[in-house]
Amino acid sequence: QVQLVESGGGLVQAVGSLTLSCVASGSIFSITSMGWYRQAPGKERELVARITSGGRTNYADSVKGRFTISRDNRKNTVYLQMNSLKPEDTAVYCCNANIYIRSTNPPRDYWGQGTQVTVSS
Repeated sequence: QVQLVESGGGLVQAVGSLTLSCVASGSIFSITSMGWYRQAPGKERELVARITSGGRTNYADSVKGRFTISRDNRKNTVYLQMNSLKPEDTAVYCCNANIYIRSTNPPRDYWGQGTQVTVSS
């Protein structure tokens, strides 16, 4: 069993900053990558940022230069540092991890419960 626990969401003014955290725990052999997705009202969930175990990253064009994703592999934790926030960033942010339970079986995606980020103008 695997669990992802998120924290750090809240209300912030435009141009402000927030940091989200997500900790994976349970029967984990290894984690290939972790990421953040978001879903705004009336829109489908979209990728915000991902990071591999080797530290390679990719970002949505809308957040490049403003958001930074990072990992602490020893703690199975991923962070999302969000700077220069805009009202358009308002959404539920969900943590995702691609996890091997056993090395000989395919990995699976696991999801956190989501945390609300609201940016006011």
